[in-house]
Amino acid sequence: MGTEEAHDDHGHHLPAVEDWPRGFGEASWWPFVTAVGAAGVYVAAALYILGQGDGGIVGPMVGPAALVATVGVFLVGLYGWVYHAFVIKFWERDADLKSANKLRWGMLAFLGSELATFGALFGYYFYIRAGDWESIFVGVPDLTTSLVIGNTLILILSSVTLHYAHVAIRNDDRGKFLGGLAVTLLLGVIFIGGQIYEYYEFIIHYEFTLTSGFFASAFFGLTGLHGLHVSLGAVLLGIVFVRALLGQYSAARHVSVSTASMYWHFVDVVWVFLVVVLYVGAEVGI
Repeated sequence: MGTEEAHDDHGHHLPAVEDWPRGFGEASWWPFVTAVGAAGVYVAAALYILGQGDGGIVGPMVGPAALVATVGVFLVGLYGWVYHAFVIKFWERDADLKSANKLRWGMLAFLGSELATFGALFGYYFYIRAGDWESIFVGVPDLTTSLVIGNTLILILSSVTLHYAHVAIRNDDRGKFLGGLAVTLLLGVIFIGGQIYEYYEFIIHYEFTLTSGFFASAFFGLTGLHGLHVSLGAVLLGIVFVRALLGQYSAARHVSVSTASMYWHFVDVVWVFLVVVLYVGAEVGI
């Protein structure tokens, strides 16, 4: 065949099948960067353990510093990978249905990995919960306060308002869509503020910290991870809200609203399960 044969390589050196999203069928460093960041979390945990005690091999702040750095690398890699593979085409007006479905399946795959992450931490909690509960629970303050109850109701309400906004854009009602999004974003910020205040109360007034025992490590690990996910969800909703103000959504074009809603409803369900198992379960001894 002649040298004029065309190859759809998306501008990279390796060929890619035409209907693959960018980032999967051609040369890309983003998956490698993401993997390095994820692996670095375990390295940081090892450095933290090695830095404990008077005879620590490394300094006590080496582990936390490495954790911050590697989490940053992971988030940058994840952003680059997802944006390059899925998102960039959706800033254009000609994104087709096939590409939209790929973005939805991509979000489902991501939520599956998130479910595994939370499952691992809940597994740790159930493991320590099977031990001597009386000694594990020493020094733990009252968890089921009006603050956590109010925060839970706020997060559940935010899922309702987001569903209302999603239905509105599917009906091409831009006014109700913007209103529902704005209320959802506000409720999400209030929830994050409530969790920060709860941490303040526990740490300052009750001296209940991450190093207060096995239960404390499980509590702050699970609630902190969830708070990080809510914060990320608030950022996503903020981006969706800005795009909504710019008029980039309609009844025929709202795939990023759908994927952001999937993520937000996921963190809502995880929080309800977390409250039942961690907060209420610790109080009633189940």
